[in-house]
Amino acid sequence: MQKTAETIWGNCLSFIKDNITPQAYKTWFEPIKAVKLTDNALSIQVPSKFFYEWLEEHYVKLLKVALNKELGDTAKLVYVIRMENTYGNKQPFTESIPSSQRAQMQSQQVDVPTKSKSPELKNPFIIPGIRNVKIESQLNPNYNFESFLEGDSNRLARSAGMAVANKPGGTSFNPLLIFGGVGLGKTHLAHAIGVEIKDKYPEKTVLYISAEKFTQQYIESVKKNNRNDFIHFYQIIDVLIVDDIQLLSGKAGTQDVFFHIFNHLHQNGKQVILTSDKAPVDMQDIEQRLLSRFKWGLSAELQHPDFETRIAIIKSKLYRDGVEMPEDIVEFLANNIKTNIRELEGAIISLIAHSSFNKKDITLELAKSIVDNYVKNTKREVSIDYIQKVVGDYFQMDVETLRSKTRKRHIVQARQLAMFFAKKLTKASLASIGSQIGKRDHATVLHACKTVNNLAATDKQFRKFVEDLDKKLAV
Repeated sequence: MQKTAETIWGNCLSFIKDNITPQAYKTWFEPIKAVKLTDNALSIQVPSKFFYEWLEEHYVKLLKVALNKELGDTAKLVYVIRMENTYGNKQPFTESIPSSQRAQMQSQQVDVPTKSKSPELKNPFIIPGIRNVKIESQLNPNYNFESFLEGDSNRLARSAGMAVANKPGGTSFNPLLIFGGVGLGKTHLAHAIGVEIKDKYPEKTVLYISAEKFTQQYIESVKKNNRNDFIHFYQIIDVLIVDDIQLLSGKAGTQDVFFHIFNHLHQNGKQVILTSDKAPVDMQDIEQRLLSRFKWGLSAELQHPDFETRIAIIKSKLYRDGVEMPEDIVEFLANNIKTNIRELEGAIISLIAHSSFNKKDITLELAKSIVDNYVKNTKREVSIDYIQKVVGDYFQMDVETLRSKTRKRHIVQARQLAMFFAKKLTKASLASIGSQIGKRDHATVLHACKTVNNLAATDKQFRKFVEDLDKKLAV
């Protein structure tokens, strides 16, 4: 029987498959194709330079044994690197492998290293021309768990983050999706998890990146015709943190490449952490296959901080800055800036700056003038509780009645209007709105919003309800 490249490589694969883990075989050998057999040299096609370098660094002995069994001691292996039209001609098979090394090789476990020895690894974070392949985490060490204060609004997300940090890739929280409105601490928590992992597991490769930067890097890789190297770079990460994943909306190519990276990481027990300003159910123009994967782990919402948490945040900020402030001023700030932690910290910084520059004590009057200015220049977000109260007062019913299970028409309409305005005026997810307005699910909220839109277009009286409430809730 005549030997062909396909039959020789097929026999090699059978031998290799018996000597490594199924996952390693699937990752590193299934994508390879036999190209040709010439003068006892087998040419195989690999997806990228990085792929070839990885084989040479980790599987050269195994490849040697497999090929020698088929073609004898003079066998040679030629790598054809797809897309880049370059050839890597290696002749590594120049000595026999002792049986002791072969036994060691047979129990080999694949674990992608934190850095590659080869300068060919295309690291999208390295400036062109600088031969450095070390992968920096891009983490901000100031965003840690110590400065991320726990309260009712963030307890689930923070606890899940701690669990992931203690055992990355080893919990059911994979991926961990942290979602919530602007300024509630999503980025802070994502960094805190990464910082804690780096502290506990310094050997692990942790990488933080915004979805926007990921998209830019992907576009650049397509332009430079090294898409596969881009994918393989991200596939060696142990803990991948992607901020604002909702920004992949409508970007089909980037979604596709992220899908393949996500699958590889998840299948290999690596940890994925995502943040978003929306729950998966509310994301628009994201492929269904990607959304379904976002739901594999845990989606944890960061809600608006309650009064006690706001007090704790202010005191923590003052302590870190070495500033003392009377208790009544702390309470005033906590009572008047409710929607956003970033806004709250900004007001404290403004207050301290005014006091310092003008050499004035921090007084309640000064705090009031700062807050008035701050609130005027900041678009405020009303709370769901406030919306329910305004709608209840308008229809002369208490909030308990509004949230009740009754199907009376006027109460149902009031409830639907509250849901409609909560969706319009807050960053809360549909699930969160439903939960706070009578323990309904997200589908009920979606139906309520459609009903309000339809009735406002066809019913003159109902349209007046919407217009009146719009004015009352104007921010």
